[in-house]
Amino acid sequence: MTDKKRPSGPSSHSSEARVLSEALPFMRRHASKTFVIKYGGHAMGDDGLAHQFARDIVLLKQVGINPVVVHGGGPQIGQMLERLKIKSEFVDGLRVTDKATVEIVEMVLAGSINKQIVAAIQGAGGTAIGLCGKDGNLIQARRLQHRARQTDSNIEKLLDLGFVGEPYRINTAVLEMLAKSQIIPVIAPIGLGEEGETYNINADTVAGAVAAALGAARLLLLTDVAGVLDKADQLVADRPVSHFRALIADGTVKGGMIPKVETCLDAVEKGVEAAVILDGRVEHALLLELFTEQGVGTLIRRG
Repeated sequence: MTDKKRPSGPSSHSSEARVLSEALPFMRRHASKTFVIKYGGHAMGDDGLAHQFARDIVLLKQVGINPVVVHGGGPQIGQMLERLKIKSEFVDGLRVTDKATVEIVEMVLAGSINKQIVAAIQGAGGTAIGLCGKDGNLIQARRLQHRARQTDSNIEKLLDLGFVGEPYRINTAVLEMLAKSQIIPVIAPIGLGEEGETYNINADTVAGAVAAALGAARLLLLTDVAGVLDKADQLVADRPVSHFRALIADGTVKGGMIPKVETCLDAVEKGVEAAVILDGRVEHALLLELFTEQGVGTLIRRG
């Protein structure tokens, strides 16, 4: 048997004890609760961060929390389409998805990426199962009706984005069954239409819909930024829904952050206790957010 590595001195012991002491009340508070975690961006493409993420998810399960992982994969989809010489375009950040493209999207999301995450979690000592919206009718979806404002006028135009969908029903039965086990669900954001068609859905949107359907304690969106910033570029740490509505209205929240914040607001207004936007590039970001007093991201709560 190999001896454990020991800290170099008393200060190391003290520091580790403080960390454990601070974390314990939060572990008790969160025990048996459901956390829906959207995983994507830079953290997914970095092997070291991906390994840490898998270990952190396993730890959440081991301390009695029920983690549900929803993942993205936009860059990987883009790379595969380029390799296959299939042209792809975006409208307002949404990938126009024809029949040929949606087949590649499903292959990449529900195939390679999903199974990589499952394997990483199992390599970290957990048990995971990969799912997409087609499994057990998990994500029932319809075609997204996207309205885009014309650049030269205030007129909105309804655009056909092809097989880009939005969830209208989450079948929670499968996830509720898994919550009673040691199995961690890993969900690819693929939806199933009424006619059996496949829909590509934004991963943040799926995570928000799953969190609301499960009545989750937390929705956590791992991103490539620290969180929501105010006009002085300082992190907005903890505010109620009304505050973020005002930040959108006055233009403080803008660009790609708007749909993320709106996803969080919608989830909280539908029953999720709180939603958090945090930087997935920070080592052990999930643990720092959940098990420390100050957290590391932007928390959006009721009120």
